[in-house]
Amino acid sequence: MSLSLAIKLHLASSSPSFSLLTLNNHQHANKLTTSETCSNTKVRPKPIYSTNPLIIPTCKVRPRVQYCGTMIKSSLIEPDGGALVDLVVPEGERGAKITLAESLPKVQLTRIDLEWVHVVGEGWASPLKGFMREDEYLQSLHFNSLRVKDGSVVNMSLPIVLAIDDETKERIGSSSHVGLLGPDGDCVAILRSIEIYKHNKEERIARTWGTTAPGLPYVEEVITPAGNWLIGGDLEVLKPIKYNDGLDNYRLSPKQLREEFDKRQADAVFAFQLRNPVHNGHALLMNDTRKRLLEMGYKNPILLLHPLGGFVKADDVPLDVRMEQHSKVLEDGVLDPETTIVAIFPSPMHYAGPTEVQWHAKARINAGANFYIVGRDPAGMGHPTEKRDLYDPDHGKKVLSMAPGLEKLNILPFRVAAYDTKVNKMAFFDPTRAKDFLFISGTKMRAFAKSGENPPEGFMCPSGWKVLVKYYESLLAEEPSQSLCYLLRHSSKSRSLASIDSNGRVLKTHFWECQFLCLVFQLHDQDLSNALAYLNFLYHIELSFSF
Repeated sequence: MSLSLAIKLHLASSSPSFSLLTLNNHQHANKLTTSETCSNTKVRPKPIYSTNPLIIPTCKVRPRVQYCGTMIKSSLIEPDGGALVDLVVPEGERGAKITLAESLPKVQLTRIDLEWVHVVGEGWASPLKGFMREDEYLQSLHFNSLRVKDGSVVNMSLPIVLAIDDETKERIGSSSHVGLLGPDGDCVAILRSIEIYKHNKEERIARTWGTTAPGLPYVEEVITPAGNWLIGGDLEVLKPIKYNDGLDNYRLSPKQLREEFDKRQADAVFAFQLRNPVHNGHALLMNDTRKRLLEMGYKNPILLLHPLGGFVKADDVPLDVRMEQHSKVLEDGVLDPETTIVAIFPSPMHYAGPTEVQWHAKARINAGANFYIVGRDPAGMGHPTEKRDLYDPDHGKKVLSMAPGLEKLNILPFRVAAYDTKVNKMAFFDPTRAKDFLFISGTKMRAFAKSGENPPEGFMCPSGWKVLVKYYESLLAEEPSQSLCYLLRHSSKSRSLASIDSNGRVLKTHFWECQFLCLVFQLHDQDLSNALAYLNFLYHIELSFSF
């Protein structure tokens, strides 16, 4: 049957060339033109990589990056503040630091807290050197930026903070430093010269998301259950953060990425963030971007294909599935492995629209990217209580073009791509022959994958599509246990009943709690939303039950 694809991309211009929002003080401005993812639940095996196969070693290496401490001297774009922050303790000093950390009052981290330790420790948030103290928090919350010592302004649109409860605050007492415990109980970092201040959740939510409506994924997962205090200070990360999920070799730090760009002799780096599988419309856009950069005079532009690897909504495709699909895209030659680096961006996802997309762009500056591809409704989502988008789909690219602290980054808006029935492949939309193009929503695409039907030839590389079909078939095979997983993931109270892995899958739970949840599910005729509401209601009225 005939399928169509709706790629929710923004039509940057009606001309054949893409729109480039370039900013005057960019170091390559002379080359630019005005053109434009229960114990009896089956867990899918993860692909295990001993190396990162999506990085192709190059033989000809002409070093251009020289590190003086963490100072960067290179043709690559400078990191914010001029110095790439690296807070991981050198290997020779770790024994003493671990001993110190074990003697300090402890703060327990959640999985998402650990992701932020990872982000800050590797320098994605440079020049930030730890969890925000109050003055940094207020600057970020109210100005979306930070003023550094030399008086310059760097973008910082999301508060990067660590919440603690009253009991933890009392336990810390007058100590100036604390040890941070990972979800597994290991000491992962020291937070020095701490400052504790009030966590005004309502203000934080309102200013970050522009709404306090219920149903915001990050709010429900992180902020609502968090403590009423924030603790800031300087981080010392005791060793590199590892997740042992078979994907750690894809988690390249900003320093590692800069070294790889240098090995490839990149004179331009264009970053593309996504949290979805890559289809041929995406590939068309990325390949066209490289072509345009070559036309501008760049000799070797390198694509950073940079999927988000932190917290995502439960209905997003899991990270391991996405990474397997991305590898097929390169194996099939849809993207050129010699000019593409695929790596994982470790940040959690907020779904905060134009506010969050500034963070995504700023982090890529620190990784060395001087071009950032932005699409329709970046970092957005549907309104949680109304049938509409939460944010204007065009505001993300507009905000990026004028956000304080992002002046040195070139913004490349999407062009609209769709399935061209005349040539049976993805192509840029031509409004003069609109009837020849087919559009389909992402929801519809997932429905076809779930049913095992194939998309039109030329929509996605066949091996990549098979990865998605296999994933959705596994979900169908695991029902209703997957519904139990859904309940466990989405009920903030029931999450304590289970161990959940990095992709939100239930690894283990207590037998009787499992039976109780299944009973709730059955009582509500397998209606997930009603079962979830009832389950949370039971906990809300503090119904006690023991097994």
